[in-house]
Amino acid sequence: MAQEEYQRPEGTADDWTVPQSWSRYTDVEHATWDRLFERQSKMLPGRVAPEFLAGLDVLRMSKPGIPDFDELNRRLTDLTGWSVVAVPGLVPDEVFFEHLANRRFVAGRFIRTPEQLDYLQEPDIFHDVFGHVPLLSNPVFADYMEAYGKGGQRAAGAGAIDKLSRLYWYTVEFGLIRSREGMRIYGAGIVSSYGESLFALDDASPNRIAFDLKRVMQTKYRIDDYQQNYFVIDSFEDLLRETIETDFGPLYAELEGAADIEIETILRSDNVYTHGTQQYARSRDAELTA
Repeated sequence: MAQEEYQRPEGTADDWTVPQSWSRYTDVEHATWDRLFERQSKMLPGRVAPEFLAGLDVLRMSKPGIPDFDELNRRLTDLTGWSVVAVPGLVPDEVFFEHLANRRFVAGRFIRTPEQLDYLQEPDIFHDVFGHVPLLSNPVFADYMEAYGKGGQRAAGAGAIDKLSRLYWYTVEFGLIRSREGMRIYGAGIVSSYGESLFALDDASPNRIAFDLKRVMQTKYRIDDYQQNYFVIDSFEDLLRETIETDFGPLYAELEGAADIEIETILRSDNVYTHGTQQYARSRDAELTA
């Protein structure tokens, strides 16, 4: 999700889309996708929400090579009415929300280099397609993403995009979910990262806190490393219902006068599953300031 203003690159359509140009991917780029896919798909069972694995299966994403959006969309659109559109990189908020509100998911068409397997600052096609698209085949999560896009359009008019962006960050990108088998990951930022897929569930460092809409929208986050907080939903149905039933206008007005919550803070009102040590974040910060 964009956080800044961008100039539309030459050669893009008015909605910032570009052809995927699938035939231009090199053997090295396809091999990089395959390497990333194999690594993640082997370690995610037992860690990721079953709806994600079902999406990988029904969309036939195990086929070797970078997915062709035309082929992928034939399956995805039949399932939930969503499609994937290629963009040259990050897009402005209003463009992002417009696409989501109309069931189009924007995806970067480039892929990281073999030297960047474990960290990439800007989302690439592996993060966008492997991380996000499988859950778009789930009708409930697909409805949530559309609702978020429409909510983003309203938030722009209310000057509250910064608050709403935290909801996206702590659900779509870095969300956890409870299940009968235990806690699972579903956020694309976790699912597409080998290291964070382990860290988010197993490490003692981060806080894991029950999802609360207002709490989430007040809470800062970090963009430069693993998260210090993960918010845990009970189900996608609950997440969708709360998003649809909440009157965001009064909530934005309330948040306007409320102080932001610092990242590692635990509130008395929090339902805490894990009160993290924050050891990882503190050691990393110490390294940077040494």
